[in-house]
Amino acid sequence: MKKLAIGIDIGGQSAKLGVVDRDGNVIETAVVTSIQPTVQEFVSDLARAVNNLREKTAHLGEMEGIGADAPNANCLNGSIEYAPNLTWGRDSDGQPTIIPLAELISRATGLRVTLTNDANAAALGEHTYGAAIGIDNFIMLTLGTGVGSGIIIDGKLVYGHDGFAGELGHVCAVPGGRPCNCGLYGCLETYASATGVARSARQALHESDKPSILRDIDEDRISSKDVYEAAKNGDATAIDVFRFTGKLLGKAMADFVKFSAPEAIVLFGGLTHARQFFHDDMVEAMNANLLKIWKNRIKILYSSLPESNAAILGASSLVW
Repeated sequence: MKKLAIGIDIGGQSAKLGVVDRDGNVIETAVVTSIQPTVQEFVSDLARAVNNLREKTAHLGEMEGIGADAPNANCLNGSIEYAPNLTWGRDSDGQPTIIPLAELISRATGLRVTLTNDANAAALGEHTYGAAIGIDNFIMLTLGTGVGSGIIIDGKLVYGHDGFAGELGHVCAVPGGRPCNCGLYGCLETYASATGVARSARQALHESDKPSILRDIDEDRISSKDVYEAAKNGDATAIDVFRFTGKLLGKAMADFVKFSAPEAIVLFGGLTHARQFFHDDMVEAMNANLLKIWKNRIKILYSSLPESNAAILGASSLVW
């Protein structure tokens, strides 16, 4: 019989579940709300969904376990640690706290549970099913609402001594730059994410009086999607924003190469849909800031996982 795994992608609004086989086929899926007041209620709803998926797929193979990703997840102890956007991840005073989530899910389902954060799961997913199959040294960058990262060295994910290694979105890309939600200034995330692109667009509109499609949109409502649509329509300001983003990202990537010497950097996330407007500048900036031993030798790959199931696939890969 086939070996099966359940992948669970836990976000602030919902948890997406799927049964996956070793070949990366997503067989059955389900969605559970994650806006519950207590972790007990969340785990109870999750366990019901897991058991339902197991019943539906029992005839297809043997369930090996559960892989889950979540914000602020620590793979070393299976806990969620001080996640600000999980309603059930708080103590009695309403403050973010430590939740032993893997243990709670395992107890409720009877299955082995492995937990990590979403960017680490994405890296493992690419290594198991996607663009990084056969590549044992690479860096995964997820360019979404924020910038996440997972680092694979010698085929193994780098966790560090405390489980939180690989916060590349919070390296300083611009000294003294934009304030970040983490409390620091100039983080890469404030420039090379979807929210960062929107911030760059607003800044560009303030610094220039050039005509732009973006001026027809309420400034506070400009999104990265608006900037992308404007760029596709030839808007010079929008195109300049993506070129600026690509240059900053490429320079940061050069620094990442220097500490881990990866064979490739894999990019994933909503912002990669606009790569036609930032790819060339990103690669040029990266190579301009590399030593000769790495110049023009680092592969730039884009995720090959289907976006709708990428998070489930990444989480399920923790089981294998």
